Amino acid sequence: MKKSNFYLKSFLCALGTLVYIALVAFLMFNGKNVFGDVSSFMIPLFMLLLFVISASITGFLVFGNPVQLYLDGYKKEAFTFLFSTISWLILFAVMIVVGFLI
Repeated sequence: MKKSNFYLKSFLCALGTLVYIALVAFLMFNGKNVFGDVSSFMIPLFMLLLFVISASITGFLVFGNPVQLYLDGYKKEAFTFLFSTISWLILFAVMIVVGFLI
């Protein structure tokens, strides 16, 4: 696979992670509007379940392709893909912080 494809695919994985995190953050921010004023055992249960699901989805989006590349014997490419994805996520985080400061 060409290096330019690594950067595009890693960008898409990072973008997918950002979109998923934005959806979860939106749900958490508007939880009272969505679920109403509920105080029961189900809220902590839902939050912990959402945490596990989120870890699984974001873990797959960030580590899925690098692990597959590594297992296929493309070790250098796997690390390039992983660090490229993490770099995109850092760039997104910096852009969000700068957006707050402006």
